[in-house]
Amino acid sequence: MPGQILQPGQIESSANIPPFLNPPTEQLFKRRAERFSRLAEGHPVAAYLLLMADLCSAQQRALDALAPLPGPDEAAARLSIEHHMPPLAYDTLVRGGNWLPAVDALLEQLPAPQNPAVEAALAQLREADSGQRKAWAIALLSGQFDLLPPALVPYLGAALQVAFSQWLLALPEGLLTESESRTLCPACGSPPVAGMVRHRGKQIGLRYLTCSLCSCEWHYVRVKCSHCEESKQLGYLSLEQAADKPEKAALRAEACPNCQGYLKQFYLEYDSEAEAMADDLASLDLDMRLAEEGYQRRAPNLLLAPGSE
Repeated sequence: MPGQILQPGQIESSANIPPFLNPPTEQLFKRRAERFSRLAEGHPVAAYLLLMADLCSAQQRALDALAPLPGPDEAAARLSIEHHMPPLAYDTLVRGGNWLPAVDALLEQLPAPQNPAVEAALAQLREADSGQRKAWAIALLSGQFDLLPPALVPYLGAALQVAFSQWLLALPEGLLTESESRTLCPACGSPPVAGMVRHRGKQIGLRYLTCSLCSCEWHYVRVKCSHCEESKQLGYLSLEQAADKPEKAALRAEACPNCQGYLKQFYLEYDSEAEAMADDLASLDLDMRLAEEGYQRRAPNLLLAPGSE
């Protein structure tokens, strides 16, 4: 079938449309591990960040070694999209259990723990049956952190990320499209962990939200709450010492007075190496400041148990 011939004006318009999605690369966990290692240099919680670097390196090895996990086929994925549902809906897939081999794959790749608490957590996860693992995962992804041991969160969350990233990478190119609700990941339906404001090419100045589960990135307009979608009276808070130039801070939290929530924004123009998951965990002091001012964190990071109020 002959293709449509575009007129000059149409060609220019098409060339200027930025992509809606930024899918992750197959080396996403390797890059995350490297970022954790760099952020650990001179950081007050360097030991924790290095532990996360080791965990992400194990995620990359698990992803590389893991056989393809059974997931929705292309026909099922397209049907989900037709019905305005994410093709990798996490609530359905977690209950199905096809992600469970990712837990054992990750456990095999983890280095021997040096910390007794970590060793105990890994033993608990290793000895749990599939039913218990699924129950913990459902609680984790629904934000019910009190229903699972806090020490398990990073390792269970890491295994889930391996599984859903593999499924995302296996989706046919061009399958995912814009949906009515842009506050949740169009691939798996999970909330974002942070926003990344791009600085190059067609994406310059545009914000992309990063999924907390599968690491898909999707375009979301700036100056709009990613939780309640309110656009009025949003505030931008940072920890930068140069108070006279807050607009040049590489990290700013977009705080919404309507829902009292916030989302961290990383401005790649000022730190091109920022990585959503790693830089989020390296900036927990900003979360503490926002909590003191009455704002609630809406963005989960599956490598961190938030603790109680």
